[in-house]
Amino acid sequence: MEETSEVNTERGEFDYHNSAVLLMETPHQVSRNTDTFPCVSGQSETVEDLQVPVADSTVDPEKEGAVNEDNVNRTEFHESKEVYMSVGQTEDKPLKKSERRLASRRREHWSSKRRLDSGQITSTSKRVRGDISTVQKLSSDGFPIEHPFNKDGYRYTLAEPDPHASGDLEQYAGKAVPARLYRVVLPQSILLSMNDRANQLNLSDDRLSVTGDKGYCTVRATHCVSRGGWYFEVTVKDLPSGSACRIGWSQNYGNLQAPLGYDKFGYSWRSKKGTRFHQSRGKRYSSSYEAGDVLGFYIYLTEWRPCKTVILPDHHKNQTLIKFRNYLYFEERDLVEKAEKSLSPLTGSKIIFFKNGKSQGIAWEDIYDGSYYPAISLYKNASVLMNFGPEFLYPPEGLTNYRPMSDAIDQAFVEHTLADMLFHLEYDEDTAGNAVHYSRQSHKR
Repeated sequence: MEETSEVNTERGEFDYHNSAVLLMETPHQVSRNTDTFPCVSGQSETVEDLQVPVADSTVDPEKEGAVNEDNVNRTEFHESKEVYMSVGQTEDKPLKKSERRLASRRREHWSSKRRLDSGQITSTSKRVRGDISTVQKLSSDGFPIEHPFNKDGYRYTLAEPDPHASGDLEQYAGKAVPARLYRVVLPQSILLSMNDRANQLNLSDDRLSVTGDKGYCTVRATHCVSRGGWYFEVTVKDLPSGSACRIGWSQNYGNLQAPLGYDKFGYSWRSKKGTRFHQSRGKRYSSSYEAGDVLGFYIYLTEWRPCKTVILPDHHKNQTLIKFRNYLYFEERDLVEKAEKSLSPLTGSKIIFFKNGKSQGIAWEDIYDGSYYPAISLYKNASVLMNFGPEFLYPPEGLTNYRPMSDAIDQAFVEHTLADMLFHLEYDEDTAGNAVHYSRQSHKR
């Protein structure tokens, strides 16, 4: 197939199969559920920030955007007096009138810096005291309605207590809660993600349909795959004049505020002219698609990996644990530049797109190694409907080596369970080793 380059100008070795059978029958696997979730009690409805569940209740003015002025000390708020006092100020020496005015301005400034943008946090430096024994139910689909979005260089993953972690949560009431005592909440079904999306996109109640708004932006699914052949379907519900969509596969560092295929982490198929995109460059691929078409998306990721390659998901147990609207989340930085440098082609991998069951040919071969999510980018008010299987409207013709994305649910349980188990084994061994070392040193003394 002849290809012509088109520059994009639109911005806007472990045997898991045998392990799976054993793990799915164990209490460790059965204990994973999303019926209940612990929260930190005592949080009023007026709290407007992500919070870390620790005992310290101070606020760092520098991290909260405090205004620095010449010859004036930084201030802190004393709740008992309901006034701001200079650092080092005593009750016997009250603030001057000019200092009180300045403190009032600073208080308003800090308050404005902590306001949320559509439920998103602006700071994580606020500390609160918490009682972690309270239990609160999740929403019907297993994810809180109010949540932080993945943006501004940070990602958030919902957490729940890990019943297999060594240690008792009760002993940490009012103290810093170690992230190792929690684990990732795994959705019971594959849907479009509530927080791994641009907040401009509108999801349906069942989280299987999405409608765009103005410029290009992206949403990813809740589950990813890292090896084997996988397939999902998308029905184009509405594609008004002037709108467009790009659909395909994305790694977790793909830019959500840009069209899919804008960077190195995504591969997409565009409705207009049927162009395929990767790294902001489009190449002729197929005819265009329109409303009513049913599209298929196949990815094959080579099973074999070098021994040094990590193929288990991240357990997040060494990351920061924060609280938002009475739910706990793992917080991590988006290390995009580091991830880009580590990308390498995966020999034998490929992506194929289908229209109404018919293959449009191989779109890419030897794509970058990594874990890939089904992803959709919409421009203006385009609308699509997802079908993750197991039954498809148009089974892909000539394709046999694939699994529906719905199968990724069970695989995620197995992989995350293994990742958690390995962490606990290593942590317990390290703890025991340190205890023996300390005992020997004490005996020598």
